[in-house]
Amino acid sequence: QVQLVESGGGLEQAGGSLRLSCVASGRAFSSYAVGWFRQAPGKEREFVAGISWADGSTYYADSAKGRFTISRDDGKNTVYLQMNSLKPDDTGVYYCAAKYRSATQALLVPPYSAWGQGTQVTVSS
Repeated sequence: QVQLVESGGGLEQAGGSLRLSCVASGRAFSSYAVGWFRQAPGKEREFVAGISWADGSTYYADSAKGRFTISRDDGKNTVYLQMNSLKPDDTGVYYCAAKYRSATQALLVPPYSAWGQGTQVTVSS
């Protein structure tokens, strides 16, 4: 089992950048696919990006393609989400979730092995 902690959120202007981190504790983090999700006020949580445990392949929501990059450093038990060209619609609480030995696209559906507590991202216009 892993535990996840997100960080890196904050207030940024439209067009700016932020890098979120998801740090895992526990065993065998390299065996988990990891996804980033976000939840805007009054809306359901939505998938943003995911990265494979096996080969580092990635998968993005259409809203993230070309602007966000997900990556992982298993030596540091960390998954990153680099967010560029931020828009006010990117505002929300960002969560990471892990799924044991999952295909990347399977991150879109539960169940998940673990969730983090979330980090707030606010993009001003």
